[in-house]
Amino acid sequence: MTFGTSQSETLLAGLIGRGIGLSRTPAMHMAEAEAQGLSSLYRLLDMDAPERSQLGLAGILSACEACGFDGLNVTYPYKIDVIELLDTLSDNARAVGAVNTVVLSQGRRIGHNTDLWGFAESFRRGLEGSATDHALLLGAGGAGVAVAHALADCGIARLTIVDSDRGRAERLAEQVSRNRPGVTAQATDDPGAGIRRDPPDGIVNATPMGMAKLPGMAIDAALIEPAMWVADIVYFPLETELLRVARAKGCRVLPGSGMAVFQAVRAFELFTGRAAESERMAATFEALGAEPAPHPAGR
Repeated sequence: MTFGTSQSETLLAGLIGRGIGLSRTPAMHMAEAEAQGLSSLYRLLDMDAPERSQLGLAGILSACEACGFDGLNVTYPYKIDVIELLDTLSDNARAVGAVNTVVLSQGRRIGHNTDLWGFAESFRRGLEGSATDHALLLGAGGAGVAVAHALADCGIARLTIVDSDRGRAERLAEQVSRNRPGVTAQATDDPGAGIRRDPPDGIVNATPMGMAKLPGMAIDAALIEPAMWVADIVYFPLETELLRVARAKGCRVLPGSGMAVFQAVRAFELFTGRAAESERMAATFEALGAEPAPHPAGR
């Protein structure tokens, strides 16, 4: 059996992004491949590295294709920009409008979005039984569009979206309402007034805030109430300032580790055509340490 353009049972994949030096994705993919009797090499393709600074996204995609890569994961800040460089999109990537996984097969670049399922699966397992009438989503970028659809799939009936770019938040609200007709989505640029008027059941951070290069929180801590659940997609560090504040107030919290693991599970399946064992990939993630050094890695 071969994968992509490779000539043997060897998985050759990589992660494209900025500031990804401590990503746990390579270890998860290579450990799972080894457990299934495959050879594997998973490369970190950090676009902040001097040797890639002039290459650009199009250049690194072409280089990986020429080297026989089976697939690539894509993280901040390329999840939307990569779309114009692909040949086709899966149904979910097309609906979401963001790609975090690219399968390279027979000269074609196929874009997928495994963040959607990854966050949804993490939410279902980590926040089971939580109220789902109304959620506040912070961030409408490449990760935010997947999380917004995942929240809808997890039963959120009303979704309020905040972004530094009000137009982007409005476009996402329209997109979610169109793709998930049972959900009422709206944008706001004043989450404080909205929370006081109509407190959400939960808050999700889908912005880069909380990473090492962007410390802090994307929302005023005073707006977080003990009855809320709070989720973060950042996992460097696992305990972001948002989660620390929420936990101290007595909120149920969901760290970004679950989304990181489950999106990798689905990506492995897309790269290899083989089912991945989520518990095994989660164990690899956890074995790397409970709290990695802070770093702005997206995946």
